[in-house]
Amino acid sequence: MIRSLTNNDIPYITKLAIKENFAPGLGDVNIYRNTDKQGLWVGCLNSKVIGCIAGIKYNQNYGFVGLFIVDDRFRGKGFGLQLWKHIINHLKHVNCLGIEAAPDRITDYQTWGFMPSSITTRWRIDSTVKPDLKDSYSININDYLLLEGSQIPQDIIQKYDSTKEYTPRPHFLSDWLSNTDGKVLALVNQSGICVGFGRIRTCLLKEGRGHRIGPLIADNHDLACFLLQNLIKQFPGIILVDSPGINIDANILFTNLNFQPISYTVRMYKGEQPTISMKEIYGLACLELG
Repeated sequence: MIRSLTNNDIPYITKLAIKENFAPGLGDVNIYRNTDKQGLWVGCLNSKVIGCIAGIKYNQNYGFVGLFIVDDRFRGKGFGLQLWKHIINHLKHVNCLGIEAAPDRITDYQTWGFMPSSITTRWRIDSTVKPDLKDSYSININDYLLLEGSQIPQDIIQKYDSTKEYTPRPHFLSDWLSNTDGKVLALVNQSGICVGFGRIRTCLLKEGRGHRIGPLIADNHDLACFLLQNLIKQFPGIILVDSPGINIDANILFTNLNFQPISYTVRMYKGEQPTISMKEIYGLACLELG
């Protein structure tokens, strides 16, 4: 049986995500659910949840498939295929669907009409070990104001984000940025216009807790570097960030800051691929929702 996810399912789904090295953030699954209340589903066997999938419809033009997990004790029995067919049917009228594919699943998704677009790299750094930062920013910080948390007028981030993303996401962004875990930083220029913002939050790892950065969006490399260094220095421990390979500058930034690439996925699309530039996207909010 496939049914909508409930609050009672969230702890188990979070455990599955940790086991799969998804590194979910505290409260992530509930935010996914709020983004599209009809978009998260679980598969059950004899009333016991054994898997999940998200199919978030942002609007008629764009949707995203993620959080696709079947408990490893029940794999190879067709349960995953049932979840997949359910979500594809649920989103069949959406013009474009995106997904982050594990490398060994690319061929499978191609049979369903998804085509590879770019590589998404997961980067890691241990901020308890003071990094020998090779990269630095060459901006006059006096030209900008660094705002934190409640100091940030939410409308300036909403407006800024809407120019960088294929589909406006005000509801998701509002929940994402207002979560009390972690921190949000924004840079504004002397005219009060946002030129970049980033969020860091606690994530759950197999070996304990760490942090994830995302989104990290900025007008240029130097602004992204300034935001990134200010996010890192406030949170000791393991820090992860997922960067789109289509932004070559992001790879340079993380390499120069001594982040290490630890894994990658492949962004794939079914339908008309989004045409918006990714050159100012340095870190994705989460792989589960694109």
